Amino acid sequence: MAFLIKSMIGNPLSGIGLGGGGDKEEEATPSDPAKAAGMTREEYEEYQKQLVEEKMERDADFLHKKAERATLRVCLRDKYRLPKSEQDENMIEMAGDDVDVPEELLKMVDEDATEEEGKDSILGQMQNLQNMDMDQLKEKASATVTELKTKAEEKCSVM
Repeated sequence: MAFLIKSMIGNPLSGIGLGGGGDKEEEATPSDPAKAAGMTREEYEEYQKQLVEEKMERDADFLHKKAERATLRVCLRDKYRLPKSEQDENMIEMAGDDVDVPEELLKMVDEDATEEEGKDSILGQMQNLQNMDMDQLKEKASATVTELKTKAEEKCSVM
């Protein structure tokens, strides 16, 4: 009878977590992480080394990709005559000299450069004139000339 009452009431402190009853759980968890992972000590150390190597490889690849992007930004800044960025230069230095911009991106930059060169040349300007409406240009030119004549007549009494 005493057993029945004691099991129903139990230890009043065990539910609170201040003591009693927690010793069994601590003994169940092993203190060795290799045992917790279900491996031997050597397997666990090998696994940890492999994880560190994979992380270093990922970091190196990430750094290389960032340096490629920085190189492309430097190319674009040179092309558009924008100010240089120290951050990009530092990124390229950190990655080393083996940084190459992917060929597809270089082709895109080169295509843009040839298009802009064509627009800047005299022939490019001539082609733009062909696309414009000649009647509209004549009207603008004649309006400008008449406006200049009227201003000159107002200011000068000889005419």
